[in-house]
Amino acid sequence: MPGPTDATIAALRAAVDVSPDNLPLRKHLADTLLDAGRAEEAEREFKASIARWPDDAALKLGLATAFWRQGKASPALVVVEELLRQSDAPAGTRVLHARLLLAAGDVERAVRQYMLAVDADPGAADPELSSRLGVRDRSRRDEDDDDDRRDVVDGRVRASAVPPEPSAEDVDLERPVVRFADVGGMDAVKDEIRLKIIHPLAHPELYRAYGKAIGGGILMYGPPGCGKTHLARATAGEINAGFVAVGINDVLDMWIGSSEKNLHGIFDRARRAAPCVLFFDEVDALAASRTDMRQGAGRHVINQFLSELDGVQASNDGVLILAATNAPWHLDPAFRRPGRFDRILFVPPPDAPGRAAILRTMLAGKPGAPDLDYTLLAKKTDGFSGADLKAVVDRAIEAKLRDAMRDGIPKPLTSKDLATAAGGVIPSTREWFATARNYALYANQGGAYDEVLKHMKL
Repeated sequence: MPGPTDATIAALRAAVDVSPDNLPLRKHLADTLLDAGRAEEAEREFKASIARWPDDAALKLGLATAFWRQGKASPALVVVEELLRQSDAPAGTRVLHARLLLAAGDVERAVRQYMLAVDADPGAADPELSSRLGVRDRSRRDEDDDDDRRDVVDGRVRASAVPPEPSAEDVDLERPVVRFADVGGMDAVKDEIRLKIIHPLAHPELYRAYGKAIGGGILMYGPPGCGKTHLARATAGEINAGFVAVGINDVLDMWIGSSEKNLHGIFDRARRAAPCVLFFDEVDALAASRTDMRQGAGRHVINQFLSELDGVQASNDGVLILAATNAPWHLDPAFRRPGRFDRILFVPPPDAPGRAAILRTMLAGKPGAPDLDYTLLAKKTDGFSGADLKAVVDRAIEAKLRDAMRDGIPKPLTSKDLATAAGGVIPSTREWFATARNYALYANQGGAYDEVLKHMKL
């Protein structure tokens, strides 16, 4: 099908000149420029429109798309991430986010974003992107027939066989050996986990005397890279329990109803392996607010999740449920009800003693480690997450390796080496706190984010 002609675009420009305050007309012009492959002109038109209507999500998505078409991935990502913080972001925002993540090599997150987009709006499905991601979009020809299962391949709907029943044995059960002593800092969070999880197993008679079940849920939130996953694994190691790490790909399925069965199977396996720690990473992807969902499939998964947490079909006694998220504000409020994730713990970046402890653990066995000034290094890395500290250590070691290759003599690490490396690392937590600050100040119903305000000294 031929694209828009120059005459068509010229006529639209003339109409906009006559009615500059006509939002639908200006959108149409900008979209037409995009369709004509004139992304640079479309960018200018979207920017001019956004100056008049700064809160219009469709205009911002159009601007991000114009950036993307010109190969400007960084500015496109900035606009997309801003849109994703809004509850009314078009489903196409996640599709574009998936494209950006795929281009950056983050295939797993790209698949997750694409599936969330199609779940919110099946019309956002993109067969070409589906093929590149290895995802087949589900579609139903007759929405009144719950048993009718079909998939869309290259835009064509075809009948398919009913999928095999998911097996709980498909989920790996670990026996971690890492303990709390191997996790630097986070003493306050560890104390809460001991009270909620470890002490009940060590003193079951005391808890049962008060009618307290052994188990329950804890939600950990905070900046990425601060050790939430490591702490969850250490919790299982501390009590010699099984550990099941659940990712979104272990649950979400293209078949209607299969995601709920997968989730039930995971809980069922954890119950049979009790005591067992069931850990959901990036839980907001499975437990997003239902008010943001237009389609029923995502709601069914959330309802199933809530049912499993409540132990409606089987007791969760001995199942210890930990979950982590970087975006607690996207979580459905029903998950915070007592009996579900009734402990919500803020996991901040490590404090100075915590940073020193983490660096000692990371540098154990390295040349020069015993002589390092860990107190000085902790001061030089204020605001750094555990992942940032790992980047500092890696940079320092790489610099030493280059020197060793040049001189032919390996030399020990020094405090100066690590301090220099720290100067080249920007704390990744800053962006998270910039977002969290707004929620803590303006959407802090019930004091949910008081710990964030306290940490930021607001």
